[in-house]
Amino acid sequence: MITKNQIKFIKSLSLKKNRIKEQLFIAEGEKVVSELLRSDFEIKNIYATKEWKVSNDNITQISNAELQRISNLKSPNKVLAVVQFKIHKIIKHDGITLVLDDINDPGNLGTIIRMCDWFGVKQIICSKNTVDIFNPKVVQSAMGSAFRVQVNYTDLENYLSEIKTPIYGAFMDGKNLKEVKLPKSAHLVLGNEANGISAEINKLITDKVAIKNIGNSAESLNVAVATSILLHVFCD
Repeated sequence: MITKNQIKFIKSLSLKKNRIKEQLFIAEGEKVVSELLRSDFEIKNIYATKEWKVSNDNITQISNAELQRISNLKSPNKVLAVVQFKIHKIIKHDGITLVLDDINDPGNLGTIIRMCDWFGVKQIICSKNTVDIFNPKVVQSAMGSAFRVQVNYTDLENYLSEIKTPIYGAFMDGKNLKEVKLPKSAHLVLGNEANGISAEINKLITDKVAIKNIGNSAESLNVAVATSILLHVFCD
């Protein structure tokens, strides 16, 4: 059984201002919540239908109609969890650190997080204007990878100005990625879907790289697709 006040509260977490105020976010669906249970995130409540065959002390059993009322999905999938924010500190490590300059689309960020998880990238540094990692669409599209890849938000200009390792940026007019000798430790910057890397961050890029356009027809690549290709080469 779920109360009207609980329904109202859960729905309020769809808005960023309420997530920040309460320090809580929503995770939905069997796959995502199963990944969540294997993580070290603190789960406040789980609301599940009787079809969800998992045992947990935090479970409140609800009907399919009640799940529909609290879900952000068109087709809710058995379970929804309310989860405590986890705030990371930026870590210094060997390897590739991905940097995102004002990524706007939640689906793109979620996919990028999955790509980092796949290629073993441990940390993403985001500009303060990049879409919120705890946006329900980001959590959903990351498919559990958001619980394994560390994502931080900071002033990119200040952060990158202190970096000693090479800073690579993805540009249409950069050097062909296949012709570049890549280091094992570096920062890789990708820019906004419409405008690319901002002028302020451009000044801090040490090496510009590009994915060669073989077909010569498409104007550009989706930023999540470009990230996948770049990480495949950088992390090889």
